[in-house]
Formats: sequence, C-alpha cells, structure tokens
Amino acid sequence: MRGEPQAGQRGPVSKGVIQSRQRLGMAQWMWLDLAAVYTSGAEKNMQDDFMGAKIALFVGDRLLCLHRDDDPKITWPGAWDLPGGGREPGETPLDCVRRETEEEFSLQVPAAQIRWGRRYINSIGRTVWYFAGWMPPASERDIRLGDEGQGWALMTPADFLAHPKAVPQLQARLIDFQNGVAREAFS
Repeated sequence: MRGEPQAGQRGPVSKGVIQSRQRLGMAQWMWLDLAAVYTSGAEKNMQDDFMGAKIALFVGDRLLCLHRDDDPKITWPGAWDLPGGGREPGETPLDCVRRETEEEFSLQVPAAQIRWGRRYINSIGRTVWYFAGWMPPASERDIRLGDEGQGWALMTPADFLAHPKAVPQLQARLIDFQNGVAREAFS
C-alpha cells in the first residue's frame, strides 16, 4: 500500500514519539526496540513466529499497569509495565496476551474486548505483538496481583506516557495506538 512502511523501514514518527525521544535522550533511545519498524504480510507468519505480546488494557478510561520487581536479573527492574509476556508453544498472539493477563492480574479478558493489534520487531529482530483492549470499570474489583511484580495501578494514558519509569517501548506503542496507526488482523 502506498504510504505504508515496507518491511525494515520506519513508519511515520509522531509528535509524541519525538517528545519521548527528547525526554529520554538519544543515547537511551537508540538501544530501545524498534517500535516504529513494521513487518509486512510477506514476512514470517504471525501465528507461527512471534516472541510475545503486550496489551494496553483500559479498565474504564485508565490503563492497567504492573510495577515490575526490583530484581536486577530481569529486564526493566522496577519499571512500570503493561500486561503481557512471552509466548508458550502453540499460542496465537491473542492467546498469549490473554493468558499472560490472567496470570499477572487474575483478569480474564474476552477476545472480543481486544480491538486493536499490531506487530513490531524488537531489538533482537523478533516479532512481538502489541494490543489494545477495554474492560468495564467494574472489572477493577477482579484484579489480583499474580506471582510477578510488586504491585499494580490503574493510570491515565497521560500519566503512563509521562512516567519516568514506564517501559519506553510501550510508551511509544501506546502513542502509535493513540495516533491511529492502522491495526493489523489478528487472532
């Protein structure tokens, strides 16, 4: 399609991404996974080759966020993260993010509540998925912290984007979603 980035090319850079880069400083930004690099349909099959999935899960109008453990052996110790994680054998991207959300927060997200998804290529060249979904405000009472993380919070999108300890790649992906970057088909 005309105007769409081709495999290995950067997509349009939004004002929010530029502001995030300025806030983070270019040295820190350079090593982040390539949040604006998209894969084309001709690349690896989304069902068979992806590493994991994350979701911007809105509970009412706020994002469900995980305060990661302070363990220096994990990626992003002490950071604010979004639900999701690594893929298990045989999972689709949607299965992966739904399972991870249930494990991390005891929250079952119906597939119909996940309405946006997009593939990205991470810093090691692997496909990862980022989704957006919505749950009713009453779902807050069902949230229970699982075995990972030191706590959870519901943040406004603006608070997550401004938080100095939020995972920067996920901030950039949330900006893509907010800016109306086209979704891809997922299952």
